[in-house]
Amino acid sequence: MARIKIKTTAGDISVRLYDETPRHRDNFLHLAAKNYFDGTIFHRVIKDFMIQGGDPDSKNAPKGKTLGTGGPNYTIPSEFVYPKLFHKRGALSAARTGDEVNPQRESSGSQFYIVWGKTYKEQELKQMERQMAMQLEQRVFNEIAKECHEEIMTLRRNRNRVGLQALQERLIEETKAKCKEIGLPKFTDEQKEAYTSVGGTPFLDGQYTVFGEVESGFDVVEKIQNTATDRADRPLEDIIMNVEILPE
Repeated sequence: MARIKIKTTAGDISVRLYDETPRHRDNFLHLAAKNYFDGTIFHRVIKDFMIQGGDPDSKNAPKGKTLGTGGPNYTIPSEFVYPKLFHKRGALSAARTGDEVNPQRESSGSQFYIVWGKTYKEQELKQMERQMAMQLEQRVFNEIAKECHEEIMTLRRNRNRVGLQALQERLIEETKAKCKEIGLPKFTDEQKEAYTSVGGTPFLDGQYTVFGEVESGFDVVEKIQNTATDRADRPLEDIIMNVEILPE
């Protein structure tokens, strides 16, 4: 079981890397062994959300420089181990580019974030489950409709409204069946307990790879996420890090 220490100018954060996400674990250890993170900063900090670092361009970056696009020349295939690994407070997760340019949700080669988030009421989680179910249904419907593109276009060219209505009803039925097969999104008891008592960012679950968790130094994470930032979410005073691999 691998552990690291993120030594920052605000204090130290000890993190355990999950064996369930070996690609992300091994990549992080590889970069840390090369001192890749040393001298970088937490370049994006959002209160009650998360703290983000790992951009090599942040080393000695002058004030006002736009950060967040740097990294090695590769990405890492996603390793979603959900719902076992989720975005509870203290989760270490991989940053990535958005779905529109990264539909496979591959992770940045080096950028990561540590979750802070907030606590939720059970009713809020239920509402979130409904929203996730609607998003799943929309995604599945779009995928099925894409496969019927030619049929849809033919019906439209022929102005066949009856045919289009019948096809839509068929797609809706296929969507319901597919979603039932997949299973509608539901938070586990462990997630509900964490999100209602400790906190986190449940809306990121299944979207970004979680590959570790803070074991000590929560007070440091809290201190960093409370720091004053500019309009680009960069701390006004640089919070510099060095990453050390701890002995097993």
